[in-house]
Amino acid sequence: MKDKVLFQNKIGNRGIILTLAVVLAMLLSGCFPAKPKVYKVGILSGSEAFTTITDGFKAGMADLGYVEGENITYDVQQPASFDEWQPVIEQFVADEVDLIFAFPGEPAEVAKAVTQGTDIPVVFVLGAVETGKLVESVRQPGGNITGVRFPLPENTTKRFEILLELAPQTKRLLIEYNPSYANNPIVLETLRPVAASAGVTLVEEPTGDLEKLQANLQARAALDDIGVDAIMLMPEVLSQTPDGLAIIIPFAKEHGLPIAGAMPYTADLGAVFSYTGDNVEMGRLAASSADKILKGTPAGEIPVLTPEQELRINYKVAQELGLTVPESLLNQAAEIIR
Repeated sequence: MKDKVLFQNKIGNRGIILTLAVVLAMLLSGCFPAKPKVYKVGILSGSEAFTTITDGFKAGMADLGYVEGENITYDVQQPASFDEWQPVIEQFVADEVDLIFAFPGEPAEVAKAVTQGTDIPVVFVLGAVETGKLVESVRQPGGNITGVRFPLPENTTKRFEILLELAPQTKRLLIEYNPSYANNPIVLETLRPVAASAGVTLVEEPTGDLEKLQANLQARAALDDIGVDAIMLMPEVLSQTPDGLAIIIPFAKEHGLPIAGAMPYTADLGAVFSYTGDNVEMGRLAASSADKILKGTPAGEIPVLTPEQELRINYKVAQELGLTVPESLLNQAAEIIR
């Protein structure tokens, strides 16, 4: 009996030793599943007007298997002023985030500059690749950046054409623009010959800040003839933020001027139409690029995406202005606001 117990103890000890050996071997060979990586993404939004881009991005990432709080975290920053963009990006770099998502174009340019010399990739939305400041080309962005473009020349021409369909009496088109904003020279170069061939005079007024914008419109309102028949918003942060629109839209209403908007929300706030990509869908498109990056593809090798452009018509504003909306435009509209 004693011999039997001793035999069992030996067998037991050998089993324990064998189990420990197997466990040690698995540890050394990496057979045990590693703890899932939690990706850190820094998000810089240039304006509260673009909040839904973040929503679309997060939803797109969730669809691709990134669960917030489990395998991904987001640090969403929306600074109150342009001056805070660089410190935000610098903090993302210090925090060693895995990816920076920045929009629109100007914040993305800051992100690209600040991350030079690091291995932190940048994904943008609403960036105009024609400026040459973001990417080398649509097919091969280069560097550490890719994203979803704002199709600047195509969008400019189409918005002008839509405006003339809605307001064919337009002969003088007011353009308030920030001369230092990289998009604007390209927009103007595209628009000038198109307007000239249509017999429309561009009334170009440079402005660099809200105070100058307010002064320009106040000076024009004091004239016997305000000298313009319509307004076309430029694809820039200044004129399409809530603060800029709060100056432009009352002026337009007072003088019965149709506004050609770009960002979707401009149609909600008083433009007779907007024409651009849907913010949520652009966020989702950006998520597809971010997923490729986090899975190992260099950002600079991922082609820049071009979103579908959507027409939103504010039918109520058109009626208030006495404009007839052609059936052809109604058929093109993704949404008609009544």
